Amino acid sequence: QVQLSESGGGAVQAGGSLTLSCAASERTFSRYARGWFRQPPGREREFVASISWIGATTSYADSVKGRFTISRDNAKNTVYLQMNSLKPEDTAVYYCAVAPIGGRSAAGWIYWGQGTQVTVSS
Repeated sequence: QVQLSESGGGAVQAGGSLTLSCAASERTFSRYARGWFRQPPGREREFVASISWIGATTSYADSVKGRFTISRDNAKNTVYLQMNSLKPEDTAVYYCAVAPIGGRSAAGWIYWGQGTQVTVSS
């Protein structure tokens, strides 16, 4: 069974940094886009960032632009989300996902991880 395994979540103070990782159990999706979504308490799941297989083109939500960086390691079949200058409003469950073509809507992302909690305190 192909699985996405997320790690790196935790609790940090505002202004701190955290790096999330998402490793695939197989290389089945090596040509697919990778992305990160998050679901804050009491809110709907929202787009955070994505990276394409072709040219490693990145896209970011306006709320995280300049603070978060998405990257990938093809050899390890792993995608990362480096989060800097964290704010309390970044608190959410973060999910990694895979899609044939990346987009800002959750629709079209065909494989999802189980999520990892990120908590940012004031």
